[in-house]
Amino acid sequence: MKFQWTLLLGIGFALIVAVFAVINVDAVTVNYLFGQAEWPLILIILGSVLMGGIIVGSVGIFRMYVLQRKVKVLEKEKDRLEKELVQQQNPEVLEETKPIDA
Repeated sequence: MKFQWTLLLGIGFALIVAVFAVINVDAVTVNYLFGQAEWPLILIILGSVLMGGIIVGSVGIFRMYVLQRKVKVLEKEKDRLEKELVQQQNPEVLEETKPIDA
């Protein structure tokens, strides 16, 4: 259900941006550090939305990568602690697994 609401909000936002961009088709002057150029406002609006989406997506992917690494570390720690707990609760299991010196 959450995905459906997210999808509907995304479509709604895209529709609002598209209508806003189509209404603003006048040419505007864009000043760069090294000069200036005339661009249609619709391209500036759509380019800005695209860049914003790329930045937000990149941050989300990076956060997901960091969290996945943290989960792996915590799972290894949990397994180690579970083994340690089993060894403390059953010391004879540890003795059975030790090799017998001849």
